[in-house]
Amino acid sequence: MSSNGHIVAIGGGGFGRNPNKPIIEDYIVNLSPAKKPKIAFFPTASAENIQYIVNFYTAFTQLNCSPKDISLFKKTPDLESVIDEADIIYVGGGNTKSMLAVFSDWGLDKLLIDAYKQGKVLAGVSAGAICWFEKGITDSWASELKVLDCLGILEGVCCPHYDGEADRRPSVENFLKKNQINESLCIEDGSAVHYHGDTVKTAISFYKDKNAYNVKYENSLIETPLKKIQI
Repeated sequence: MSSNGHIVAIGGGGFGRNPNKPIIEDYIVNLSPAKKPKIAFFPTASAENIQYIVNFYTAFTQLNCSPKDISLFKKTPDLESVIDEADIIYVGGGNTKSMLAVFSDWGLDKLLIDAYKQGKVLAGVSAGAICWFEKGITDSWASELKVLDCLGILEGVCCPHYDGEADRRPSVENFLKKNQINESLCIEDGSAVHYHGDTVKTAISFYKDKNAYNVKYENSLIETPLKKIQI
């Protein structure tokens, strides 16, 4: 899917954990050409957790932008207008499967694809990272990690929290061994991957020594780190 827009997929961390140190958030804000970018935040995957929303404002009000959270569970605004007015769209973490179902019911999935085609900045963490890909590795089910069909804006499979949750790495290895997936982009907590258009521009380490990997299986797990910048 062609576009001159940006997508920043964050493996974990950011304002949900460290709202007073908006490092990756500042990087995202500066991708927009707008003088004071308008940011639409969708905390849908967390069931619009109040503390998460508070953390969002704590982080982004420190930066040169106009942040606003968007509810899909209370009185929902006209989403076409919301997306049209936004310079940056940020999707929060939580239950990816439930989030995508709600997005679909509101027609937000199509609006997000249109936003990408228009060249807007899309970003998100965990659920909000994997949702942009063809498939994501998710803990939406309590029993086990599963491979989930996502929005398909970016090619391939994405797994967040690669070093932050004990079952991530062995689950990726198992999916590869069983040929459920051919390879996966795996992003550690404190790392992100910045796409410009549909190609990787750079990985970003915003905690010390964090990485993103292209992961394959050929008799053993092969983890190739992406070139990165430290911010």
